[in-house]
Amino acid sequence: MFVEAIERVDPFVRPILSIVRRYGSSEVIPACSTMFFVNEQACAVTCKHVAEQLISSDTIHQNYIQFQGERRSIPRDKNQTRRLEDLENKYNLRRESIIRIKNQFVNSVDQFSEITYHLHPTQDLAVIQFKGYSQIKYNACAVFLRDSTKIKQGRSLCRLGYPFPEFTNYRFNPDLDDIEWTADGRSNTPRFPIDGIVTRLRAENGEIVGIEMSTPGLRGQSGGPLFDTSGIIYGMQSSTRHLHLGFDIEDRDVIVNGRQTRVSNYPFLNVGQCVHVDIIKKFLRDLRIKYYEE
Repeated sequence: MFVEAIERVDPFVRPILSIVRRYGSSEVIPACSTMFFVNEQACAVTCKHVAEQLISSDTIHQNYIQFQGERRSIPRDKNQTRRLEDLENKYNLRRESIIRIKNQFVNSVDQFSEITYHLHPTQDLAVIQFKGYSQIKYNACAVFLRDSTKIKQGRSLCRLGYPFPEFTNYRFNPDLDDIEWTADGRSNTPRFPIDGIVTRLRAENGEIVGIEMSTPGLRGQSGGPLFDTSGIIYGMQSSTRHLHLGFDIEDRDVIVNGRQTRVSNYPFLNVGQCVHVDIIKKFLRDLRIKYYEE
């Protein structure tokens, strides 16, 4: 149903690849998110929570650099452990604390000197503007739905994004005590579509702001487009909501692999939450950013 639509949408949808390191660990954790371009001026739409992570990357790194500087000055005496714990508390560092995030914008622009982020004041929506580029690397632009009254319960729509981080072009460099991108390994990651039907429209203060889908949006699909069979954009994947169904089972005896087993189960329905197309278009208009609609 969405074969041709995916081919129409894919040229302007791009992954944001990230690598993450936690405090006290040399493990490199890969992650993905999604954005899509709305015009030829390197302006892309994504989720606000994605943009906030991108913005925080430098702040997180500078916090760790300052911590390292003070840690080197701790004398090696009987109070070293206590002083280190005090310093960790000062910089809010725990074993699970993120100390480094590096990002790549794959096949977006050839280069850039600056990125401007515009965060929506109330919705999970952001616009990314690349500046200082010479050439764009995407091949088309999103076309938004003009008449949003077409968004009704039961309409089949699809989302496209990059939920599975299968790229491998990264490593931990012990000499630099840092994570880094490499020229070796796989540098791309697979796109992944997921379809569903519109179940409800979400409103705030009398204004429709979101679209609920019958299927979940996967983590790395955040920031990816929601579109119909013609590839027209109806919204943007934002989050997944977990609806408790109430069909709970507690301490029920069942047969599993030929053996009686006692189980409990608390089922939920995972539904996708998408930012409504009208919210996206209004935000672009407020920013005086060009976009297309049909």
